Amino acid sequence: MHLAVAKVGWVERITQVNSLPAGELAARLRRCLAVPRWADELIGGRPYPDVEALCRRADELTAGLSDAEVLAALADHPRIGDRPAGSGPTASWSAAEQSGVDDDDVDPLRAANIEYEHQFGHIYLVCATGMSGQDMLADLRRRLTNSPNAELAVVRRELARIARTRLARVVE
Repeated sequence: MHLAVAKVGWVERITQVNSLPAGELAARLRRCLAVPRWADELIGGRPYPDVEALCRRADELTAGLSDAEVLAALADHPRIGDRPAGSGPTASWSAAEQSGVDDDDVDPLRAANIEYEHQFGHIYLVCATGMSGQDMLADLRRRLTNSPNAELAVVRRELARIARTRLARVVE
């Protein structure tokens, strides 16, 4: 019975995504990933038969982001360890995603972020959901060994993970 109820909920959610006015859906999608082309192409792909199809298309589009789009999308994300500014959905999502950062983690993360930014020219980004501050710090330090091109590929994958997590909130 529970599975049937869950399936009905998914049907209702994808129906809502398919029927929302483009402007309203675009605003919601840009909170998931701040790349207008990504949102526009997701909207242009409607109707989606189910939520999984929507998520697959989102993943495909994220994988195809240009380097410039990846770097532009980073501007919508706070540094790991920093408290997001503002009170809108994106700020509250970022705060929830980074909830594993304890006060003791802030200074080491700040220092490692500075090193990362000097090396790569952009902020460190990770899908922080479920990670502790220590996990993020270890990941950041490990990624400092990447080449700039390899690291940009990692950032693209992390953006996809974040976008998918946030997309689930949009269709809830």
